[in-house]
Amino acid sequence: MIDTAISVWDTIVDEFSDIPDAAQATRIALRLAMAILLGAAIGYERELRGKAAGLRTHMLVSLGAAIFILAPMQRGMSVADASRVLQGIIAGIGFLGAGAIIKMSDHGRIKGLTTAASIWVAAAIGIAAGMGLEATAVVSTLAVLFILVVVRRLEDNIDRKEKSKGAASPRRPDQDGSG
Repeated sequence: MIDTAISVWDTIVDEFSDIPDAAQATRIALRLAMAILLGAAIGYERELRGKAAGLRTHMLVSLGAAIFILAPMQRGMSVADASRVLQGIIAGIGFLGAGAIIKMSDHGRIKGLTTAASIWVAAAIGIAAGMGLEATAVVSTLAVLFILVVVRRLEDNIDRKEKSKGAASPRRPDQDGSG
């Protein structure tokens, strides 16, 4: 009976041996936390705009992408071999983003392009964080937020000026308030 308990305990310890020391545990926790926080920053902006893919979605996409690249690299997979993992993440996120895009057939409008793009870029940021490129992930997140917030305001100002001139200019698909 004691031999069985020892065997079970040894198996449990062996199964959790992928984090050999405090330095590695810190590295993993930092990378995953960065992916979550940076995904949250993008998701928060989307949430404020009332988009279906908001805070939790962007956090989960970024975290998932980080895990998908971090786990194989923890096992010693080379960056060259990890390129297949990256291809899978990018293609898979494309399907998720496609779900955010809706064509309004009665008006011919396409909604959700910006949200789909933000999901896609959240995955890319998660990959960067998962690979230990935290500075790149942070700078990328700042660039995304600039685009989502500042460029959006510029587009709104352009639209207001065109409307005040009396020009009924058609909106681009990503400007129909769905982005």
